[in-house]
Amino acid sequence: MNLAKISANGQITVPIEIRRLLDLKSGDKILFFQKKNGEIVISNASSQAIRKAQAAFTGAAEAMGIYSENDIQELVNEVRYGKEK
Repeated sequence: MNLAKISANGQITVPIEIRRLLDLKSGDKILFFQKKNGEIVISNASSQAIRKAQAAFTGAAEAMGIYSENDIQELVNEVRYGKEK
């Protein structure tokens, strides 16, 4: 368990162990959210955004008929040259 003290301005210092676990660096933003059971969770906002984007794109490649690196290259060629090469 780690303990942090809140300053008069509402600021806290995140303990080093927690910064390491969340891969937090100077200037990073942290996200606070409450789960349905009332528990408060702290997360690295960047990591959370990446996970959300990954979830949003799940299945997009398959929906476009892309199943391999070769399919990706064909799509790139089509966009670059207006036809498959």
